[in-house]
Amino acid sequence: MAWLVATRATCPRRAVGCVLVDEHNHVMATGYNGVPRGFPHCIDTPCPGASHLTGQGLDACLATHAEQNALLQCSNVEAIHTVYCTTSPCIHCIKLLLNTGAQALYVSSTYSDPRPLAMWKPRLWIEIPKENL
Repeated sequence: MAWLVATRATCPRRAVGCVLVDEHNHVMATGYNGVPRGFPHCIDTPCPGASHLTGQGLDACLATHAEQNALLQCSNVEAIHTVYCTTSPCIHCIKLLLNTGAQALYVSSTYSDPRPLAMWKPRLWIEIPKENL
């Protein structure tokens, strides 16, 4: 489902999807990366960060991350049990997720920065490559 949500992303650098579920695996919220409300989509009009390599120029990028958008849509962050992301969260998103009830994080690929994984421990972090889904 996270990969399906990622198809809605409007960032040309990387399409990311996030799904938040409760302890019964009921979907609480979804999110994908894209510019804030009212801004032109980067796939139509590239933002200043669109030409940077992955992991670089993040301050120039206008996209709100998939995890951030999912959290904005979630009515009860304490009830989040599991997070599914197509790409592991960045350092800023992992800090936001640590302030929820989430206990498990499933990702399909690992982001270049190792700090989020280190911060998430001792919670459950499971990597499942897309080809194994």
